[in-house]
Amino acid sequence: MDLENEISGWREARQRALAEEAYGQEPAEGPAQTQFRRVVVNPDRAKQREQATQPQRGQGAHGHTAPRRPAARTQSRGSGQDERTQALIDHGRRNVRRRRLTRGHKIALGVAVVAAGVTLLVMTVFRSGASWPSSVSVVQSEITTACQNPDVVSEPDQVNFACGKSTNQILWVFSLMTSGDNPNFSDAKSGREGLEPIAPSQGGEVAWSLNLHHPYNPDNPIDSLEVAARAINNIVGGATVTGSNGKATVQPGLESNPSNCARYTGSSSVISRAGYPAICAEPVTSASGQAALVADVYQEWYVGASSVVAQEASVLYQNSNDPGNSQVQAILKSLFGPAA
Repeated sequence: MDLENEISGWREARQRALAEEAYGQEPAEGPAQTQFRRVVVNPDRAKQREQATQPQRGQGAHGHTAPRRPAARTQSRGSGQDERTQALIDHGRRNVRRRRLTRGHKIALGVAVVAAGVTLLVMTVFRSGASWPSSVSVVQSEITTACQNPDVVSEPDQVNFACGKSTNQILWVFSLMTSGDNPNFSDAKSGREGLEPIAPSQGGEVAWSLNLHHPYNPDNPIDSLEVAARAINNIVGGATVTGSNGKATVQPGLESNPSNCARYTGSSSVISRAGYPAICAEPVTSASGQAALVADVYQEWYVGASSVVAQEASVLYQNSNDPGNSQVQAILKSLFGPAA
């Protein structure tokens, strides 16, 4: 009988232990649940449970020590907690939402992006260490004064490419190419003096139409730039001059040729009037058209200049705001050496 009771007690203890492991995953019982269980418990059944738990608390009938189930249960719970902790470390908490950027954060981020873009643009356009020779800024201020003379425009078509607000860089570019922007330039071989590539006597012939207040002086940069501007405008738009016989003579300019107008403006149409040089019907506004015109003017302005040198003058004109351009730097080095 004792053996049978002991076996029965061990069986019930095992079933209870398995049930308790399953209950370990459920929420803890509330007072109402505990009271309910106490009400429905059968007294005989409770007595049997008390007998069954005796081997667990002490020793069995044969002196064997019963295993302690609560310890096993505690270990199982600890193992489960360790697994959940590791899962949180590896994957994070599932119900945590990602934090959204506020309006202030978005504005700050946008300002940072714009600042970075502006910095990159400035670094690209104004390359470190790249600049025009210091003489360029001096000549630019002199051009402002020289172009105040209203007589620098061509007659009678009133072409003023040399002193236009967006095209007057042609004056300091040409002067840079021919004399290094040095108004005291003098070439003993050719007899050329000043900024423009013509002899003093030729400059004097042009100067009479500029209403100068003193005889033409090629060493005076203002006089020299005025003569250069009038000469360039005559080359572009042509001129009507009085010949030695007293009759008006029409001298055509580059824009008097329809094929040139097609290159400069995209249209071969020209305007022809009696006593006036023909001129392109459309203005020269495109970058490519101005580049072609500048190269042609240089070859007319500097007699004997090669097409290669004329193209270099056109490159400097097109990149007047970008001295760091690789082509510009190569041209400057060829003119003035590596220190330019």
